[in-house]
Amino acid sequence: MKKLIAPIALAVALSLTGCGGTAATPASAVDSKAAEEAPKAPELTGAWKQSNSSSEKSYQQAKITADTITVEWVTDAGDTTSIYWVGTFKAPKDASEPYKWTSKRDAAATKSALLASTDDTKEFTYEGGAVSYKVSALGTTKTVKLTKN
Repeated sequence: MKKLIAPIALAVALSLTGCGGTAATPASAVDSKAAEEAPKAPELTGAWKQSNSSSEKSYQQAKITADTITVEWVTDAGDTTSIYWVGTFKAPKDASEPYKWTSKRDAAATKSALLASTDDTKEFTYEGGAVSYKVSALGTTKTVKLTKN
């Protein structure tokens, strides 16, 4: 019986340490390494500016905070701003793209803004480093694309 135990013990020891004689990697180290390598959710908070405007003096800009997105019309090369949208924002939890969210309008913040959207909700999409959404005015609809400043 002793002759059987020694080879089994050696096999178990080698399987735990590997051929190089080092200890096996603990599962927690593997999990933390995988977490470090996993793509992180994009950080969308901050200032954004329209990248597809036909004018350098007239465009839209946005500010995203932890829970709000505010979009403004900008005219006169930045001297004049007007509220277009104030609504909810929910940050992405992972790096999956496209990331879409439905923003609910803050009616109190937009009720006196003449150029503000009156839609109850607005669909926003983040993909490839840009936030996009549709803007309709005077029977024309355009997709606005914003990039982070």
